[in-house]
Amino acid sequence: MLLVLSLGVNVYFIGKWMLVDQFYEPSQEESIILSEMVQKTVDSAEYKRLAEKEKIIAIERSMDKNKGGGFPYYFMVSVRTYNDTYLFSCNNEQCSEMEIFGQTYSIYQDEKPRLPFR
Repeated sequence: MLLVLSLGVNVYFIGKWMLVDQFYEPSQEESIILSEMVQKTVDSAEYKRLAEKEKIIAIERSMDKNKGGGFPYYFMVSVRTYNDTYLFSCNNEQCSEMEIFGQTYSIYQDEKPRLPFR
């Protein structure tokens, strides 16, 4: 019975990794790349212009290999303000610079920042 349960748990985790995690959860190497992309975002001219006109609340990094395309186009950095979330991505395959490629809704239009903890 214990062997069957153990086998079931292993099948679940292998299946979850094959169907979900490998596409959305960064490996150790991908985590380092994403961290470097956050720094490049903060150093970019577009970020600096954005910070002059809007209050930056949070920066989030993510990846989605289901989007297709090669490296580095499935990596993204989201910069959240009260008004919008700005989506930054590499401007070329060498990731020379980060640039805004889109924007979306901001959760901060309806919610308060999580810090300070109460």
